[in-house]
Amino acid sequence: MEQARVGADSAPETRLRLALERAGLPEPELNHPTELGFGVVREPDLGYREQRVAVEYVGEGHSEPAQIVRDIEREEDYSRAGWHLVRISKRHIGNDARFAVSKVLAAMQERGWTPK
Repeated sequence: MEQARVGADSAPETRLRLALERAGLPEPELNHPTELGFGVVREPDLGYREQRVAVEYVGEGHSEPAQIVRDIEREEDYSRAGWHLVRISKRHIGNDARFAVSKVLAAMQERGWTPK
């Protein structure tokens, strides 16, 4: 229970956050309202504001046509605002989320973050 955080929307998001922390990444903010432009606010599942890295877990519900359109719009909003959006799916979470961690780590390092 002490590893649980208010704001997590799903168990996979929690598993991802914990894997990122075990890998030495800082604890991300969860679903924090992030202004990306005039009137454009998004809430990334996991976010690193200082590096402008947003992490979104893309679950089963993201395969619906209307959701695909919303996901494309979300990605464009992040891009226009200079953020790097990392999309993670179920296949990235296996094996202690090693592939997911490597994707987020690469984005963070690209944005100037270095392990302490």
